Amino acid sequence: MAATPGPAVTGGAITAGLVPLPVFASTDDAASFTIGSDTAIEVGPGDGTAAVARDLADLLRPPTGYALQISTGAATSPPKDSIDLRLGSGNPALGDEGYDLTISKDGVVLMATKVAGLFHGVQTIRQMLPSAVETRAASSTVWKLTGGHIVDYPRYSYRGAMLDVSRHFFGVPVVERYIDELALYKVNVLHLHLSDDQGWRLAIDGWPNLTAIGGSTEVGGGQGGYYTKADYTALVQYAQARFITVVPEIDTPSHTNAALASYPQLNCNGTSPALYTGEQVGFSSLCVPKAATYTFLDDVVSELAALTPGPYIHLGGDEAQSTSAADYVTFVQKAQAIVEAHGKSLMGWAEISKAKLDQGSVAEYWNFNDHGRSATDAAQQSVKVVMAPADHAYLDQKYDAHTVLGLTWAGAIEAQDAYAWDPLDGGRVAESDVLGVEAPLWSETLHTTADLEYLAWPRMAGIAEIGWSPKAERSWPTYRTRLAEQGPRWTAMGINFYRSPQVDWTS
Repeated sequence: MAATPGPAVTGGAITAGLVPLPVFASTDDAASFTIGSDTAIEVGPGDGTAAVARDLADLLRPPTGYALQISTGAATSPPKDSIDLRLGSGNPALGDEGYDLTISKDGVVLMATKVAGLFHGVQTIRQMLPSAVETRAASSTVWKLTGGHIVDYPRYSYRGAMLDVSRHFFGVPVVERYIDELALYKVNVLHLHLSDDQGWRLAIDGWPNLTAIGGSTEVGGGQGGYYTKADYTALVQYAQARFITVVPEIDTPSHTNAALASYPQLNCNGTSPALYTGEQVGFSSLCVPKAATYTFLDDVVSELAALTPGPYIHLGGDEAQSTSAADYVTFVQKAQAIVEAHGKSLMGWAEISKAKLDQGSVAEYWNFNDHGRSATDAAQQSVKVVMAPADHAYLDQKYDAHTVLGLTWAGAIEAQDAYAWDPLDGGRVAESDVLGVEAPLWSETLHTTADLEYLAWPRMAGIAEIGWSPKAERSWPTYRTRLAEQGPRWTAMGINFYRSPQVDWTS
């Protein structure tokens, strides 16, 4: 089978409600399949395949009212009226996350090389079904899947969303809900911003004041909060079950007032500053010359590495105006060595490219005001770059001048602005330099789940498509019609999304 038999834009009805856009799709209306009371889910052998089948059954049973029995076997030919999930494909282009989906009048066959691909394929099936599938209540809806064929796999291996739980703290249930929403759009990384000037959000053995003092407040002076090790482990496992990797961030050497207020030995003058509940940046710094700084950092990284199965530990590195240039370079290189000593790779905001980086490290580009210089500096060191330009990808920015939530320093970002860019714009980096994309959501103005969702959706969906879909097949006119179809789905899911006037929402 060819990797890309043809352009996805010719997919027709089969792609009408799909975000991200598949690599290839073709429609056969005469071959559409309707899920009925006799439909079963067939699953082939392989670790994890049964869990994906259960996920699909758990999604479909409440709204359809059907039993949807799961059968496990090695059948080479799936029985009629079944949804068949199976590992094994002759298409090497699918990689670890791609899938091959065939829908005929007799049933559905979903194949993938790895279980992650089956999971992503199930999200596509979910989006092809009527939005009533999200209501979790029995419905008389006709559960029709448009007939045809999809071959799909991601453009980039890193498709991330960042959530700031430091400026305002969000508990485990809120983060789990966001993980569920992200998984529907094939996002595969959750970057958790766990510390900042306003709050430290993860318990660390041997450093109890980080949470007892540093976790006791937030922007505006609220009560703050933090994750126990058990809480964090639960989040990691919840994300893993949805094929999302958690990347924890402890922002250093700046954005550290919560830590400095907790332990005086981290300050060059040996005196702790007051806790901070404002919104300014760049005023704090760990004491780079002190040995205590690296004892602290080693202990924190050791705990994070033990709790985090993913490959990266993010140590920030942005807006270090209170750290001298020489101290900054010294710190980054020592921090990189500590992270690597614990078996992980360093990730940081792209300012870290001022230091000598090892090829396994990753730089995250955000500062559009440097016109791509920090991304280019990283790429010239053969370091991979995650693209998250603030003027397009920062979900905390207002949609327009009338938006109540959000900030304005990077400019208003409407739905089209969040979609109509590409990591290769401006020639800052080459395709081979880019690990992926990310959409950060900073929480200075966020207090509730509804706040979070209002700024995330619909823009997060656009960033997800940039990370997954072929560049040549993306266009705003076709995307906005597919995005409009997400409105009823988000309504059924109870998501408090922004109804952009740029989109003709279907409900």
